[in-house]
Amino acid sequence: MSENLYKRKADKVSIGRFPLENGEVLEDVEIAYERVGNLEGETIIVCHALTGNQFAVGTEELKGWWSSFIGPDLYIDTNKYQVFTMNVLGGCAGSTGPTTINPLTGEKYRGDFPTVTIRDIVHSHYQALRKLKINKAKAIIGGSLGGMQVLEWGILYPSFADMLVPMAVTPYFTDYALAFNCIGRKAITSDPHWKNGYYQDSTEIKGLEIARMVGLVTYRSETLFNRRFCRERKEQLTTNPTIEYQVDSYMKYQGEKFTRRFDANSYLCLLQAMDQFDIGWKRDGWQQALQKIEAEICMIGFSKDLLYPPNMIRETVNELRMKSKKATYLEVITEFGHDGFLVEFEKWAHEVKDLIEKNERKEANICLA
Repeated sequence: MSENLYKRKADKVSIGRFPLENGEVLEDVEIAYERVGNLEGETIIVCHALTGNQFAVGTEELKGWWSSFIGPDLYIDTNKYQVFTMNVLGGCAGSTGPTTINPLTGEKYRGDFPTVTIRDIVHSHYQALRKLKINKAKAIIGGSLGGMQVLEWGILYPSFADMLVPMAVTPYFTDYALAFNCIGRKAITSDPHWKNGYYQDSTEIKGLEIARMVGLVTYRSETLFNRRFCRERKEQLTTNPTIEYQVDSYMKYQGEKFTRRFDANSYLCLLQAMDQFDIGWKRDGWQQALQKIEAEICMIGFSKDLLYPPNMIRETVNELRMKSKKATYLEVITEFGHDGFLVEFEKWAHEVKDLIEKNERKEANICLA
C-alpha cells in the first residue's frame, strides 16, 4: 500500500460544549484518539476497557494493548481498514477528565469532575468522529467497559455500524460486580491521602493500590492464579519472621505500578460509569432495549469470567434472536477468565476477522444486485 494512504496518528479533537445525562455541562471538551491504518479503507472503532487508553496499536517502541490483534496483516488488518480508538470521557490519557484543566477555573477538575455515564462516553465519541468526518463504521469492537460502549453504540446510533462485537460484557452490571467496585471505591476514599479528590499525587494513595489488587483477582481465574504461583514462598532475611509468598509480591507490584500510570479520580469516575451501566435504564428493561439494535452482532463470552458470566451473554444473544436480530454467540474456553479478551488471540480473533469479512461479502453482493 502507498505510504500516503497509511496513517498512524495520536491526536485530540475538540467537540466543544457537551451536555451530560445528569444535566451538567462540560465546556471545551476534547477527545484524545489513535488513528491507524488505510485512509481509504472502511472504519473500525475500538472501545477500550476500564484501565485502558486510546493506544490499542501503539508504536514499535511502545506496543499497544491490542497490538497483537490490530496491525498490518493481523486479524484487523490496517493495510485494509482504518482503526480509531478513543480515550473515554473521564479518562486520564488525554480526553477531558479529572486530570485536565477546567476552562471555567483554570485549574484541574480533580474531585470536581462530574459523573459521566457510558451513554455520555458514546455520545462524546460520536461527536468526535463526526468532527473527523467519519459518518459510518464497518464494525465497533470492545471488551468489558469497552463492550458496554459497543452495546450503547448499537442502541444510541443503530445505523452507524454494520457490525457490533461486544466482548466480556452483559446487558447490565450485576450486583456481584458492583460489590467488587464497592470495595475498591471504599479503599480509595478511606485513604488519608485521598483528601476528597484533591490529592497531590495518585502514587500516595495506597487505597488505589488495593483497589487495583481487588480488580486483578476478579479479572483472572482461580485456576490461573493457583497454577502460576503454586504457593511459592519468597526468600526472606532471617531477621524477618514474616512469610511472604510470590503471589504477595505480584499483587503489590501490580498495585504500585498502577498508581504510576492511572489517576484515582478517573478510576472512581469510570467505576461509577460501570456501576450505572444498564442498557434497559429508561428503556423499559434490557430486553426491550435490544429491539433498537439494527447491526449484525456477535457477542463473545469467556469461561470462568466472574464479572460477566457467559450464561448471561448467551441469554442476551437468545433474546436478540427472538427479536429477529442477526446475532451470534461465541464462548471462548480459557483459564484467563475476564482477561481473555486481552490474550490468547488464536482462540477467538479469527472468528471476528471471518465475521467482518463475511459481512463485507454480503454487503458487496447486495450492492451488485
